[in-house]
Amino acid sequence: METTLIILKPDAVQRGLIGRIVSRFEDKGLQVVGMKLTQISQQLAATHYEAHKERPFYPGLVKFMTSSPVVVMAIRGNGAITIARNMMGATFGSKANPGTIRGDFGVSNSFNLIHGSDSPEAAERELKLFFAPGEVLNWPRHGDQWIYDVSGGKIE
Repeated sequence: METTLIILKPDAVQRGLIGRIVSRFEDKGLQVVGMKLTQISQQLAATHYEAHKERPFYPGLVKFMTSSPVVVMAIRGNGAITIARNMMGATFGSKANPGTIRGDFGVSNSFNLIHGSDSPEAAERELKLFFAPGEVLNWPRHGDQWIYDVSGGKIE
């Protein structure tokens, strides 16, 4: 099972979309194994987005991400990173397909509602930034037998 970081950005929180977005991940069959409402500090935003430091949009991105509380989540499932990114849709809401989070709730090319880790390496790094040891839980969901086919001896 793969665990990924999801951030519901300030625009999603301010617009009251938390429950609707979380429900989409749960409806898909992904498991929430960590979640909290938090205010991202300047330092944490700078660390999280350090790969973009030289890009022209970096100062605005840090300002935006620290402007209001966010919801950070650890989401787990088989192929969780790819599934979550597909659910999020294209980066710009104006280009995101209907049925995706950004396609259904966004039109802005600046405010794009949600962040999701783009690789297992990024997920590992990002989860450590936002969750202290013990805040991402391992707990059995008895309904997993109805989400994943394990009859062949592996999760499908």
